[in-house]
Amino acid sequence: MYTKREIASRGLDDEQQISKLFEDGDRALMLARVDELKRIYGEEYVQYDESGNRSTRQDLIQNLTSATIRFVSMTSTGRSVSILRDDVAIVHGSEEDEVEQAGKCSTVRYILHRRGDEA
Repeated sequence: MYTKREIASRGLDDEQQISKLFEDGDRALMLARVDELKRIYGEEYVQYDESGNRSTRQDLIQNLTSATIRFVSMTSTGRSVSILRDDVAIVHGSEEDEVEQAGKCSTVRYILHRRGDEA
């Protein structure tokens, strides 16, 4: 995560920084980089698939480390960012992912809700 000084030096506003974090998070998921996921996704991260099944950050990490799921591709289909304070934002969005489970590929749609508190 970038510090406020790094954001200013890169010319990124808050929404651009959040978009960058989502791109970094998608890349970390596809590469199964658990340390990056822990850095990017807060403990309170929650997403729901199109059937209403809830997944937390810990669920994602467990599925990736046990090779239960592999993210092949990820496409954001919508995202809105609400900046509440200088250090708090809420992101609502959706994405469509191609995932591999038990050797079979399928498309899964998610609804995202992420509250970010940045120190």
